[in-house]
Amino acid sequence: MDTLDISAPPALRAAVISYEYPLNERTRTLLRLEDLHRKAAYFASKQDALEHHVALVTVFEMLEVASRADVKSDLLQELERQRQGLEMLRNNPAIAEEALEGVLHDIDRASSRMLAASGKVGQELRDNEWLMGIKQRTAIPGGVCAFDLPSYHFWMNQDAELRRADLKLWMLPFEPICGALAIVLRLLRDGGKSSHQVAPQGVFQLTLAGKVAQLVRLRLARNYTCVPEISANKYALNVRFISQGGTDRSRVADQDVSFELTFCSL
Repeated sequence: MDTLDISAPPALRAAVISYEYPLNERTRTLLRLEDLHRKAAYFASKQDALEHHVALVTVFEMLEVASRADVKSDLLQELERQRQGLEMLRNNPAIAEEALEGVLHDIDRASSRMLAASGKVGQELRDNEWLMGIKQRTAIPGGVCAFDLPSYHFWMNQDAELRRADLKLWMLPFEPICGALAIVLRLLRDGGKSSHQVAPQGVFQLTLAGKVAQLVRLRLARNYTCVPEISANKYALNVRFISQGGTDRSRVADQDVSFELTFCSL
């Protein structure tokens, strides 16, 4: 569970919900892959065949997201940029040497793993006709019924350990890229600068005035029954807190909303 610094206002020291909003396409792609990888790993670790079906469908989604842009090249470039910047901090008395060495080791290991993984991310899955046949059918509502894909129905009825072993194998091609994006996103989030803000009557606007960031994070106390609707460009950040009352019609919260705002940058 997320917690806030003890210097934050009392309402924000309570349990909170974090909302993240990417400010460029690369960060958007990394966040999507992170989310999908977490879900695939969770469902793949379970026992039930239906949970393993969800894991496999999520792996297919990862394959789609990873193929939309040159994620691998972007991550390699970012890791190298971070490595060079961190190398300059050696022998700095304000920096914990052991922590610095740990991050540099993680970066070097992630870069080596990605360089060792030749070709397009997930190409092994694309070359598997059986998997691609299932992937094609998942685009059709109800398209993976037993009468549509008897071979998949057979797999779903195998021992859970066998299914888990297969899922682990199918997720393996994504491990280098997901390991690298975990480091980049950790550095991005750790590089955030936070401030306490208030949205009068649920509306907040901020002129960015040249502020450079790749990610905006809002932390909101759980006792608020509203969610942030965020829009941003290089000039301004706009947030509307929309009430969640179980009705179809969205409306802006009719109260002042206190929240923590963080601009994260590398």
